[in-house]
Amino acid sequence: MTRMTTGEVMAKSLIANGVDTVFGIPSAHMYDFNDAIAREAESIRFIHTRHEQGAGYMAYGYAKSTGRVGTYTVVPGPGLLNSGAALCTAYGGNAPVMCLTGNIMSHLIGQGRGQLHELPDHLGTLKGLTKWAERINHPAEAGAVMNEGFRQMLSGRQRPVGIEAPWDVFGMAADVDMPEAAQPVAAPRPDPEVVEKAAALIREAKNPMIMLGSGAIGAEAEVAELARLLQAPVTAHRSGKGILADDDPLALLPPAAWHYWQTCDLLIGIGSRLELQYFRWRWMPEGLKVVRVDIDPTEMVRLKPDVGLVTESAAGIRALIDELKGLPERSSREAELGKLKADAAEALSSVQPQEGYLRVIRDVLPRDGFFVEEVSQVGFTARMCFPVYAARQYVTCGYQDNLGFGFNTALGVKVANPDKVVISVSGDGGFMFGVQELATAKQFGIAVVAIVFNNSAYGNVRRDQQTVYGNRLLGADLENPDFVALAQSFGVMAMKADSPEDLRGKLAEAVQANEPVVIEVSIPRGSDTSPWPFIHPAPLK
Repeated sequence: MTRMTTGEVMAKSLIANGVDTVFGIPSAHMYDFNDAIAREAESIRFIHTRHEQGAGYMAYGYAKSTGRVGTYTVVPGPGLLNSGAALCTAYGGNAPVMCLTGNIMSHLIGQGRGQLHELPDHLGTLKGLTKWAERINHPAEAGAVMNEGFRQMLSGRQRPVGIEAPWDVFGMAADVDMPEAAQPVAAPRPDPEVVEKAAALIREAKNPMIMLGSGAIGAEAEVAELARLLQAPVTAHRSGKGILADDDPLALLPPAAWHYWQTCDLLIGIGSRLELQYFRWRWMPEGLKVVRVDIDPTEMVRLKPDVGLVTESAAGIRALIDELKGLPERSSREAELGKLKADAAEALSSVQPQEGYLRVIRDVLPRDGFFVEEVSQVGFTARMCFPVYAARQYVTCGYQDNLGFGFNTALGVKVANPDKVVISVSGDGGFMFGVQELATAKQFGIAVVAIVFNNSAYGNVRRDQQTVYGNRLLGADLENPDFVALAQSFGVMAMKADSPEDLRGKLAEAVQANEPVVIEVSIPRGSDTSPWPFIHPAPLK
């Protein structure tokens, strides 16, 4: 056994579990933990941000783009609350994010005496934002709590966890065992009876469709094999993008998949909540059957399928493929699906100027680069028309759709993938949520290219107020800074682009610069074409 403080045990546990980066802001409550991290500088890099929300989002971007644990630390109370939006995003985006925070002195917890950063129920608040959360009350239990945090986070459906310790506990010392890597709970094995039932439905289907979510990441080869066996088109809305490359003959972006959906008789959902079909399209073909493969058993209750296979995606698909041996070879659908793709692309070209700018970004972004969307007119359109060629390369906020996540998240993506190009697209409203992190990008040389589409409005709010609420505008129009001058005041390279072709040259220059860059694109207020007819299409029948 070794004598260590709680803070030291936590730092050693991070290292044992492969954490190499911690985002955050040092604070008085956590000085002993901060110092433990500082003494592990050869193993852990600490990137301090200018806002707690930035720390949480950067940890999310790190985790979402790699599958590795993203870790951040913030002061209790207001610091935890400031990072709450990022925890919600990590929860909705199924990302392994660990929040490490403090609390007031242990003997004062629950007394309501108004201590610095006190919340009525700090741990309860943390539990409400995470998959699991716990308090370390003494260094003797620090290793076990940290181990359980990693185990919970990495087992089953991955989601964020939180760990807190009281102010006075971080510096307490005890003789403890050296932390070791946590062992996640093994995924359930495919149930043979369920596999057989699912295979029976698949054999009968004439027009199956495969829908992917983030739970299918890691099953890329199996997805491709199943799709080819069935000649079934594959689609994804957000987090499942790129698991089957969008230039594969069987891959359909959502608008093309919507047209195929009209005659679909079997939906095979893999690691997906099926948001596209049930919440966006909201029209079901007559006689549709549903098979789901998901590691989260509660998904089979929330949206009950005809057959639900609870297991890890790769194992579940492999079991289905094995059960389908002897299936007669199916005719190629490449020509049929190719026409759907072409027709959808032509229709989407009407969504201007967003589609034109996105086409240029895709041309300049290397095939293995990362695209980080934002809640904006360009971001919404990207979900419908931006091709992605590998898993994790399209980084989204999941179902939270929280304004302002994009730029900060992109910084975490770049920290985790320093040799890849990372492009962030934001609207003017969302970018201002995290503009202070330009200082972090400059200080640490985080070479994200941030494209800010400035339409001087919260675009969706403004359009809805005009079309649904009699043009009574409330809080929709924005007065913005000169984004180029603002970025330059941080010491960040910046430029303007006035058209898609102008952006092409400026973006290529920004990518080559290999430093933080802001590109402002001015869009006349109210001129964006609505992408919503493609996101919520009207029934064709």
